[in-house]
Amino acid sequence: MTTPQHITTLQPNEIFVFGSNLFGAHGGGAARQAYDEFGAEWGVGVGRTGQCYAIPTMQGGVETIRPYVDEFIKYAKQHPELTFLVTRIGCGIAGFTDEQMAPLFAQATKIPNITLPHGWQELCRQ
Repeated sequence: MTTPQHITTLQPNEIFVFGSNLFGAHGGGAARQAYDEFGAEWGVGVGRTGQCYAIPTMQGGVETIRPYVDEFIKYAKQHPELTFLVTRIGCGIAGFTDEQMAPLFAQATKIPNITLPHGWQELCRQ
């Protein structure tokens, strides 16, 4: 299953996974949508917030993002009753490419309650 390109509504068991900054200043992109539409709290830049999960992508290079992705995957495994819709985190305002970000989610391809953006499954295998 693939995360829809444009998410406008969530089912009660669905979690919007977005790229944020450590300060939780959700001013643009998917972070703004998370804040405006899905209850992400201003000031919460990591983890569950509202019907969302924030993964910080604005603090450095790809390797600084990896521990947050690993923590997210651990969290998703602990919550099989939820479906996590991962957006193209890091590929907007943060300026990373799909080729840089997708491999961080390679372990997520084995977790049935995590969906990834179109094309990321293939990028995880490379």
